[in-house]
Amino acid sequence: MNRFVLGALTALAGLGVAGAGVVMTGAVSVAADEPHSEALFGFFDLARSRAVAASAAGIDVPALDDDEQVRRGAGNYAAMCASCHLRPGSGPTELSEGLYPAPPDLSAGAPDPAVAFWTIKHGIKASGMPAWGKSMGDAHIWDMVAFLQRLPAMSADDYLAVVASSDGHSHGGGEHMMDDHHAAADDDHHPTGDHHAPAPPVEPAEPARKTHVHADGKSHVH
Repeated sequence: MNRFVLGALTALAGLGVAGAGVVMTGAVSVAADEPHSEALFGFFDLARSRAVAASAAGIDVPALDDDEQVRRGAGNYAAMCASCHLRPGSGPTELSEGLYPAPPDLSAGAPDPAVAFWTIKHGIKASGMPAWGKSMGDAHIWDMVAFLQRLPAMSADDYLAVVASSDGHSHGGGEHMMDDHHAAADDDHHPTGDHHAPAPPVEPAEPARKTHVHADGKSHVH
């Protein structure tokens, strides 16, 4: 092994040891309100986009111009996606502003259908994007992809109309667990609302009282 190769390996080993030391000190920030450096963010963004594109390359995209697909996909998008990926006229939400990296605004531009399908099904590690394929079948995912192709051209009224005409949050399984989770979250966030107010305590019934009559005709209650 020549000196150049040996020197390079030694330098890499040294960097690895130094990097491990920094990690073990806890000095690497994982706070979502403290962005990565521009170079590090660019590296992660490139790695993510290339990985997703490579994984989605072999996906056969079906026809996505069926109005019924769009209608069905609208309900699931409203229930599962709009709080992060927004809707026409909504502006940023607490979730979209609090997540890092920020989720893309899908009301502003339609994603590539194959990439959208793969991302919805498999999710993205450490990004806040869930793997919806764990509870949603492929047909329902394609409905959402069809909806996403139409979304950027919708007005706020168009969006509300198609969501109102949809089947709501319906994809054959995991939506019920999510609905229970949202209900519990609502209880936590709105403890004083009428819907969430606890039932008033029931006062214990007063025990029945008996009248005792003595042989002399006198009586008393006990």
